Amino acid sequence: MTEPRIGTDSIVTLHFAVGLAGGEQVDSTFDRQPATFKMGDGSLLPGFEQAIVGLKAGERKVLEIAPEQGFGAHNPNNVQQLPRSQFETIELSEGLIVMFSDAANGELPGTIRAFDDQQVTVDFNHPLAGKPLTFEVEIIDIRAA
Repeated sequence: MTEPRIGTDSIVTLHFAVGLAGGEQVDSTFDRQPATFKMGDGSLLPGFEQAIVGLKAGERKVLEIAPEQGFGAHNPNNVQQLPRSQFETIELSEGLIVMFSDAANGELPGTIRAFDDQQVTVDFNHPLAGKPLTFEVEIIDIRAA
């Protein structure tokens, strides 16, 4: 009997770690409960899902994820200059994440990149956009959905 492998209709339990190319770890489940999800349910980015298709229980791999398969390329159009007057009640600092309302009244995080007395530069790209990532996985269990 062949061991099941991850396919598009699998429920997968795994440990994972996401890191930057320089070795900095961004997130990991190795020190807590493993994650369980159904392929295609949006729990993992599509590029991460594609990287584990075909793996079987017990396998552990470190995979390289290109920016286009991770959080996308950094889009310069997502960096906006806003009037400083919109931030009167906020103590600004570079790297501060501020929540904004988008057109659909949803929340949209923006990272403060620079500011002066007149304007504030806000980056609405995901903080990991444009960065190659390492994706370490250990497949614990696979079952049919």
